[in-house]
Amino acid sequence: MMHILVIDDENLARQRLIRLLNDIEGCEVIGEAASGDEALAAIELLDPDLLFLDISMPGKDGMATAREISEMSEPPAIIFCTAYDEYALQAFEVEAVGYIVKPVQKEQLAQALEKAKKLNKVQRSQLENGKPELGSARQNITAKSRKGVELIPLEDVYCFVADQKYVTVVHKNGETLIDETLKELETEFAEVFARVHRNALVSKQHILGIEKDKTGRYEIKLKDSEFRPMVSRRHLTEIKTLLTTL
Repeated sequence: MMHILVIDDENLARQRLIRLLNDIEGCEVIGEAASGDEALAAIELLDPDLLFLDISMPGKDGMATAREISEMSEPPAIIFCTAYDEYALQAFEVEAVGYIVKPVQKEQLAQALEKAKKLNKVQRSQLENGKPELGSARQNITAKSRKGVELIPLEDVYCFVADQKYVTVVHKNGETLIDETLKELETEFAEVFARVHRNALVSKQHILGIEKDKTGRYEIKLKDSEFRPMVSRRHLTEIKTLLTTL
């Protein structure tokens, strides 16, 4: 069960969001707040797992509130729920797990909750089992679209594939375009992703092996995915060496 706090200065907006959330299995609204200061007090009192936070509020707005929350030792996850989409990039700075543009639809809300639950489960598992974090401070890949911001947990990513100026993230739930370069991703995630081709990086934890296709070219066999990134001759020796260590 995910415990939720709803923060919005408009009472009607709060009540509508609470009604929608109450119809979704696996979550419970444990409180509401009409301002940033009320939200901070409620967090201390109620210890929620997740916040639905409006941005445009009088006094301390949602962004300022989120910055204070991010400085807590164990902050709750944040999903921004706003009538404006121009704050999406700022949402990255406070590590929000979602960004929904009003009017909120139930399906959109359910998708955002599923992502938040998954991230929370991954974080708890790492703490409980003493697992080391992935080799980077960033644990999610972010993608901006007309619907808002999508966060893809890094451990769900099978590979990154470059095509001209864009990179496609091939992940557990499909494929998503991002505006980052393969070189930047390789530098940041060198410990957990391997270069297999000039246009592809593959998650080491998802590699099952290499196989030849009908033309004699080598492909990466991935765990839980039918996608088969090609291995270039240039990187074949490195990948064979890597396989002996996995």
